[in-house]
Amino acid sequence: MTDATDHVQVVDNSAEQRFEAQIAGAVAGFVDYHRRGCKVSLTHTEVDDGFEGQGIGSTLAGQALDAVRDGGLSVLPLCTFVRRYIERHPEYLDLVAAEDRERFDLPTT
Repeated sequence: MTDATDHVQVVDNSAEQRFEAQIAGAVAGFVDYHRRGCKVSLTHTEVDDGFEGQGIGSTLAGQALDAVRDGGLSVLPLCTFVRRYIERHPEYLDLVAAEDRERFDLPTT
């Protein structure tokens, strides 16, 4: 049996201001965002009911954060799911500016 995340493609749908997890051309989930200057607010994560519990949300969060990093931007994790993902994956903590971390209950050091 193959893992559902093996077939996930994450794309930046800038027209809709969201990163989409696509499987076989269908949207399995998304992370909404809003970009202002050099900061990207990740505001909401949603995974289609048929794909819940398969790691789609985590794959989506990780790849969205990778895209923010690749763009040389910082992130405001307004979405609780993304914030928890960063807590569990501290390699992404540097994407949250030091002055913003306390606001999101993230480590400041």
